[in-house]
Amino acid sequence: MSAAQPGVRIRPAAAADADALWALVCALEDTVFDRAAFAERLAVQLADERYTCLVAEDGGRILGMLNLRIEVQLHHERPAAEIMELVVDEPARAHGLGARLVEEARACARAAGCEVYEVTSSFYRTRAHRFYERAGLAKSHYRLSQRL
Repeated sequence: MSAAQPGVRIRPAAAADADALWALVCALEDTVFDRAAFAERLAVQLADERYTCLVAEDGGRILGMLNLRIEVQLHHERPAAEIMELVVDEPARAHGLGARLVEEARACARAAGCEVYEVTSSFYRTRAHRFYERAGLAKSHYRLSQRL
């Protein structure tokens, strides 16, 4: 992985970032979400202390984002942190931005006293699996789900 771009800063997301984050999440999921509904979900999460949404920004342009949820779970002694979404704009990939976002989120999890730092990734995202393993996460679970 090449060195991160020096002008890029990692900062907390704001409601004003909704359009850029919407575009990134649509690209991540290869779908087009309702923009207004997305902005509402973002606003709810920005007001909820369990969520930390980080953006990688360069000169006012958002190049990537990571959304982290920290919550108390009955089967852990301390809170658990889970990466909910992580995406870097295609042209900005392979410059260390994803790694910077993961490290910043890990620091947030440690500061919150979390016991575990997790991510769920679909089977077909093999490149993402390799990325997360390079970042120090290990395959340890299966997540089973059902569309409703």
